[in-house]
Amino acid sequence: MIASCLCYLLLPAARLFRALSDAFFTCRKNVLLAKSSSSQVEGNFAMAPRGPDQEECEGLLQQWREEGSSQVLSTVSDGPLVDKGLAESSLALLMDNPGEQDAAPEDTWSSRQLSDLRAAENLEEPFPEVLGEEEPLPEVEGPMWAAVPVQTGRQYTDCAVLPMGALATEQWDEDPAVVAWSIAPEPVPQEEAPVWPFEGLGQLQPPPVEIPYHEILWREWEDFSTQPDVQGLEAGDGPQFQFTLMSYNILAQDLMQQSSELYLHCHPDILNWSYRFANLMQEFQHWDPDILCLQEVQEDHYWEQLEPSLRMMGFTCFYKRRTGCKTDGCAVCYKPTRFRLLCASPVEYFRPGLELLNRDNVGLVLLLQPLVPEGLGQVSVAPLCVANTHVLYNPRRGDVKLAQMAILLAEVDKVARLSDGSHCPIVLCGDLNSVPDSPLYNFIRDGELQYHGMPAWKVSGQEDFSHQLYQRKLQAPLWPSSLGITDYCQYVTSCHPTSSERRKYSRDFLLRFRFCSMACRRPVGLVLLEGVTDTKPERPAGWAESVIEEDTSESEPDVPRTAGTIQHCLHLTSVYTHFLPQHGRPEVTTMPLGLGTTVDYIFFSAESCENGNRTDRRLYQDGTLKLLGRLSLLSEEILWAANGLPNPFCSSDHLCLLASFGMEIAAP
Repeated sequence: MIASCLCYLLLPAARLFRALSDAFFTCRKNVLLAKSSSSQVEGNFAMAPRGPDQEECEGLLQQWREEGSSQVLSTVSDGPLVDKGLAESSLALLMDNPGEQDAAPEDTWSSRQLSDLRAAENLEEPFPEVLGEEEPLPEVEGPMWAAVPVQTGRQYTDCAVLPMGALATEQWDEDPAVVAWSIAPEPVPQEEAPVWPFEGLGQLQPPPVEIPYHEILWREWEDFSTQPDVQGLEAGDGPQFQFTLMSYNILAQDLMQQSSELYLHCHPDILNWSYRFANLMQEFQHWDPDILCLQEVQEDHYWEQLEPSLRMMGFTCFYKRRTGCKTDGCAVCYKPTRFRLLCASPVEYFRPGLELLNRDNVGLVLLLQPLVPEGLGQVSVAPLCVANTHVLYNPRRGDVKLAQMAILLAEVDKVARLSDGSHCPIVLCGDLNSVPDSPLYNFIRDGELQYHGMPAWKVSGQEDFSHQLYQRKLQAPLWPSSLGITDYCQYVTSCHPTSSERRKYSRDFLLRFRFCSMACRRPVGLVLLEGVTDTKPERPAGWAESVIEEDTSESEPDVPRTAGTIQHCLHLTSVYTHFLPQHGRPEVTTMPLGLGTTVDYIFFSAESCENGNRTDRRLYQDGTLKLLGRLSLLSEEILWAANGLPNPFCSSDHLCLLASFGMEIAAP
């Protein structure tokens, strides 16, 4: 690199050097005159190697003696600085046996040029004596050279060569011939990258601009419709009612603005609601689900934009805002061309006076009747129960999460219960703020949880607070009996149904019970007060001494409570496996603070069965749902490549979940 730069500056072609030798030598003479006394100049020229041009050199020296040093000084001051520097180094090269320049190889040029340039920096010192023509000069290590831009004027925009190392300590600025030469600056540190808001995590470089985000966030559709179950039957055998369901936390704008520190990695334009709303509607239109379950739906946005737009897309929508002063809630939308509404039950988890249930989270449960095409004749399909919720986020309050989930399961049990005591197919989805294989997740999937003595933070598995000295632990019973929900997550009235026939009594019959025998007895410990408590009430005429009354009223049922265990009998399983085998990474539905995790789920009715030593969830009971397909999720690394969530393609901090189900169509 250094040799190339020097060759460009010194014009190594012999023909050009001969043509310019006179001009270079004149400049050399001027420089030497400016820096040295006459005796020193004579000595320098005398020590130069003798060659065919030596006579010309002596002639020029004689000319200098005649003209005088004053005229030369004015000539030096008028010349361009860069030309002086070039002449100085070029002249030294020409003086070094110019007759052999034509045959000099490139490496010889570089060595000589470095040696001459080192000599040029020490003009104050005399040249070393030449001991002999045949004895080679000792090789001197040259300093490191670098090229830096020269800032001396507009016309000099090229790079100048300068020495480093020992030369940096010399007073180069005093020499007008080398003013254009400057010390190479220290390496300038690169500009610091924008602060990555996720501490402890390295930021991946963004993908090339030419790669669209939808290709980075490519999600495949996994088709299970042709996979046989454990009985050897394909899931598509027989007539089926097929539908798709989407669950999506769309990120309420108010909540995003309240927690703006979570979205510092996003460009402000993609956080604008107008941009996000257009993206969300595009997702809904692209996937075109039959049932849409949304969380974090801001109320004003729902009534002003979402509901009218979804209605134009053919949806009928139900919305439940969170209690208190919260501005968002849950929505369930379905297509009336596919389903008919049987009932809708909003669920509020807030219970006044109960510290365990003092939060404003809500849920929504719908019972839908699938509409079978007329071409199938007289057939029937079981109703479908759809539950949507957004559970409390607080990682420390797992007791609140369990109580909220118990209320939702009790409502689902009531809505989905059939006349024979069984349940119709159920789909439970939403943002549960719990990770896979956490106690809350296992409770929903397995139907049982032993919670007594468990730390509250451990229920959801979101964060580890085991290092803290004080930890809230769950105690039995988890909720009071006044809540009206058993440890089997059922309403008390559902466990003890009322009699179908109620007795009717006439007014006269009921008047007979205005008094009772206990009213005529003195209470134990009653203070005797004359004229007040010493009298005995008279028995009404016609009132028998004792009336045997038939207990026609139903006694308060005894609520069964288990010791530190809660259960349910809905037989639910997850649509997703929470692991990507092709990538060897866990699935991710959201990325809070840059950490990918799964908190969104779709659970559905599916009875597992024992098959040898393994459990296969592809075996279903009659009337339950069959999973036909699902939209694949992504890994944390892929979302990092797209700058996390939200991004220009996905306008929420959660990914949408989409699944396809089939329901058996049976003859009436």
